[in-house]
Amino acid sequence: MTRYLDESDVMMVEEGFTTRDLLERWVGAYHPSREAFFVANLEDVMKKHMRLLKALPRVKPVYPLKCNSSQGVVQMLAGLGAGFSCTNKTEMALVKSTGVPPERIICASPCKQVSLIRYAASQGVQLMTFDNEVELGKVARRYPSARMILQLATDDSRCTNHLSVKFGATLKTCRHLLEIAKQMDIEVVGISCQLSLVFTQSIADARLVVEMGAELGYKIHLLVIGGGLPSAEESRRHFEETAAVINSALDLYFPEGCGVEILAELGRYYVHSAFTLVVNIIAKKEVPLDQLGSDGRFRGKRSFVYHINDGVYGSLGSVIFSNTCPVPILPKRPPPDHPLHNSSFWGPTGDGLDRIADGLELPELQVGDWLIFENMGAHTVLAPSSFQGSPPTPVHYAMSRVAWEAVQLLQGKPVYPEEEGRESTCAPLSCGWEIADTLCVAPVFTPASIM
Repeated sequence: MTRYLDESDVMMVEEGFTTRDLLERWVGAYHPSREAFFVANLEDVMKKHMRLLKALPRVKPVYPLKCNSSQGVVQMLAGLGAGFSCTNKTEMALVKSTGVPPERIICASPCKQVSLIRYAASQGVQLMTFDNEVELGKVARRYPSARMILQLATDDSRCTNHLSVKFGATLKTCRHLLEIAKQMDIEVVGISCQLSLVFTQSIADARLVVEMGAELGYKIHLLVIGGGLPSAEESRRHFEETAAVINSALDLYFPEGCGVEILAELGRYYVHSAFTLVVNIIAKKEVPLDQLGSDGRFRGKRSFVYHINDGVYGSLGSVIFSNTCPVPILPKRPPPDHPLHNSSFWGPTGDGLDRIADGLELPELQVGDWLIFENMGAHTVLAPSSFQGSPPTPVHYAMSRVAWEAVQLLQGKPVYPEEEGRESTCAPLSCGWEIADTLCVAPVFTPASIM
């Protein structure tokens, strides 16, 4: 049964709201327990989707759940027609529960367990990635009707995380892998490449592999590009410049009419700026410093260590996964002349790796105080199980009424009930995997009004 986002799942707020506008309301609701929670701005996700479709009109988005498995985000993007990339059974089951057809799901784990291959087969999910002969052999034995996507290695020498050391086939090995797939009678239908910082070269490499496949009798008709689009901290101008470079490369190497469908796997782009994490200080300790003057009085700054009720084994996993150092924001700004102290923040575990941030200059805080971490959408919302069996951090969703009506229009649903005497004429927008020529239009309202 289809289960897209319902109005009852979302708090409707005034247009132009900010996440921080809602914090006082939810902090009050959580005051007795003081548990950590997320506020998710789904309007931000929807606007990113619209911006993507406008900037890259040939691209169909695929959302990777490994970035953020929030149910609200999945339901929102499913309703807008996006595809999904899943790396385990839990993620695949979540996507299937929304009613997404198997044709819009890619099993993208680079090292799949046999149980995952069998589960994908039972769910009718045929698209799978591979980058080596062993992985290809596992699929050939358990799921010979799978349709494979060859994952290319990317020159990521200028990136923080050098994932190409682990994942992706080099150009030198691609022909050999295609020949092995031919011997195993496995169908290869697509090429996957991470755009990283070398957009044009990555797409050019994919073109070479498509030609290799053609020489062996393969008709490769999918190109999956990943990453490369700026996230929240970067300007809209940068986004448009990046999109222009990608469009030029696609037009050069995969022109319209070439028979290759373009998909874009984008995670951080969609969710990074949409999520705000709110945590509570659960413990505090002052660290003594040996900085006394000749009169025996303390001459240096005081130093405090704080423990909060979430950490790197929970919602702050981005500290490890993305090598970030999130800086907490105080709900209320202190007076300008308030003394500042050296402050460090740790998670609730006793693990020495559960360090979130240190060397921060902040006023003295107290146990029970709330802290805010913004831009916390990527690699933060966990699957149902987390460290030591603790439940996942709850997520509260919000968007404006105007944005909600835009979503309904994009899905081809009437906004105004018939009994109100208002009509809306809707045709599905060209979003995700469905192609249409016209935009949803309702009287006195168009989706363009929120761009």
